[in-house]
Amino acid sequence: MSYGAGFVISDVNLQVRAGEFVGLIGVNGAGKTSLIKTILGLRDADAGKVCVMGKVVSQNHVSPSLAFLPERFEPSWFLTGLEFLRFSSGLYKVKWSDADYELYALRLALDPAALRRRVQTYSKGMRQKLGVLAAVMTKAPLLVLDEPMSGLDPVARTLVKDLLLEVKGQGRTIFVSSHILADMDELCDKVALLHNKKLQFLGTPADLKAQTGDDSLERAFLHFIEVRRAA
Repeated sequence: MSYGAGFVISDVNLQVRAGEFVGLIGVNGAGKTSLIKTILGLRDADAGKVCVMGKVVSQNHVSPSLAFLPERFEPSWFLTGLEFLRFSSGLYKVKWSDADYELYALRLALDPAALRRRVQTYSKGMRQKLGVLAAVMTKAPLLVLDEPMSGLDPVARTLVKDLLLEVKGQGRTIFVSSHILADMDELCDKVALLHNKKLQFLGTPADLKAQTGDDSLERAFLHFIEVRRAA
């Protein structure tokens, strides 16, 4: 995949099966955002193709089967939290009662009363929780989440992880980009490691740790890219 005069990423062969939790990891500039944009249909690949639920994705056809949470999530500030959740669910023709939204908010320790307030009054952590809820409550078969733990404290991170594992248990697929490798180690069935604009590793966190001889995914990742730099 190229942008302007240079290649952004190349030689990416990645298959994510239904019901899998897959993590995308790599240093800044590795091409993670470009890959996500291609999956979303915001950027076309120069060669090959991207398929979601068996259908080719392009700038002319964005899959209705996925829901996306961007890294810099900024919901419309003039809406209340509840209005935003209704709007997001409505895009996928999913109907929930207000009581349902409030129950899900409680799952992430978000005060249901806050859903009646405008988003402009929310803290960064509250907005992030709202974004996670909006993505989950679309019922989309595929969730693409870019840094979903951004701005969350340790308690909220644990609650989000529990909710995402529950979503996975429903047979839905989760594709997450994150720099928090401890979370990726805990949650992911597979990790895809991008480095030097290429997919360098695809396998379980345990496989990567075994390959480098490290006991944590963070150490294994550092060891892996150091070896590639020295090569």
